[in-house]
Amino acid sequence: MPGIKLSTVYRLVLAGGVLWLGACSSTTVDPTIGWSPNKIYAEAKDELNTGAYDKAVPLFEKLEGRAAGTPLAQQAQLDKAYAQYKNGDPLLALATLDRFVKLHPASPAIDYALYLKGIVNFNDDLGLFSAITQQDLSERDQRAAKESFESFKELVTRFPDSRYSPDARARMNYVVNSLAQSEVHVARYYYERGAYLAAVNRAQTAISEYQGVPALEEALYLMVKSYDALQMPQMRDDALRVLEKNYPQTPYLTQGFKPKTQPWWKLW
Repeated sequence: MPGIKLSTVYRLVLAGGVLWLGACSSTTVDPTIGWSPNKIYAEAKDELNTGAYDKAVPLFEKLEGRAAGTPLAQQAQLDKAYAQYKNGDPLLALATLDRFVKLHPASPAIDYALYLKGIVNFNDDLGLFSAITQQDLSERDQRAAKESFESFKELVTRFPDSRYSPDARARMNYVVNSLAQSEVHVARYYYERGAYLAAVNRAQTAISEYQGVPALEEALYLMVKSYDALQMPQMRDDALRVLEKNYPQTPYLTQGFKPKTQPWWKLW
């Protein structure tokens, strides 16, 4: 070979061979090759049940592909969504559930998919810091709460006899009160800073949009206090009459504002 020494060629070939062998040795071998769909599912469920959610997700994904078009693949998709949720990936879990509902609208597991969507949103952003600060649902972004409510509502409307419906109804009641309480939190924030008209407006929003929930008692009391601060005695007395009529034993008139209750996540 003109211009190149044989020893140099030899070294280049040897180096190339070493690199090729290294690349081969670093190739990841799929341990599920040759496994039956049932075996993959069993392994995935074992990982799921032991809390190894990051290991369960890829196994369920493999099963979706290998058992495509079967009930087992549908079950794998639902289990994957649950594993993603438990692994701290709510957006991925919701995307998986939306895909399931779109692809399998007649599945007998649609009620569970709707329930799990509600649960994922119900617990959205719940974590270490909300536990430390005792932040409840009404103090957080209400987008997830509203989406949770809609999923639960669809569940109980379409599947009133589902095994998941009783719990969904209970959570719906809680979410509605949390949405009302969110308005009351804002109203109280305004009141404590002297923005009394803004406090009245937010309290009225809670009263007009949400009916029959505990948060309305505080909303009415806020209106009484705000109108009094605004030196509007007629409006204050009207709000007071409504408060006393609907809550004749209300402690607000004798004790004032209540301290924060226990965090919502302890209720479940």
